[in-house]
Amino acid sequence: MVDQKTAGTPATLALTAARIPFTVHEYDHDAANTDFGREAVQSLGLDPWQMFKTLIVDTGAARANLACGIVPVAAMMDLKAMARELGVKKVDLADPHAAELSSGYIVGGISPVGQKNQLPTILDEMAGLFDTIFVSGGRRGMDIELRPDDLLRVVNGRFANIIR
Repeated sequence: MVDQKTAGTPATLALTAARIPFTVHEYDHDAANTDFGREAVQSLGLDPWQMFKTLIVDTGAARANLACGIVPVAAMMDLKAMARELGVKKVDLADPHAAELSSGYIVGGISPVGQKNQLPTILDEMAGLFDTIFVSGGRRGMDIELRPDDLLRVVNGRFANIIR
């Protein structure tokens, strides 16, 4: 754990500016590991239902075609449920390069907070079962712990059932 003021990512800066309390948790990321959520769970000794991954989806719409879904590491996003919540026919996981360009973060470190482009954001309702949840802090090996309601407030998001 480190002082949130020293972390300095767009996510921590946005949370600080919004006066939302959070705690930064860091661990040594193994560059060979591409299962970023599981690595964070294991490194920090967390419940995989309390650690959430940020997934950028493509709606295929001509304008505003990307959206952000936040789901537990222990689950998979239900793409049909996500599409329904966004009011579109279908969604697919976004191309990683498009997700990086839109968010300003690299895959494995995409935070739902402080993205370059504010996307429609849906947090799986499972988050409401916890006082605090963990999401990426904006780089691999760094997660932030905060209250689910605070997360939704800073990203202008909402709860919905988007896992299977």
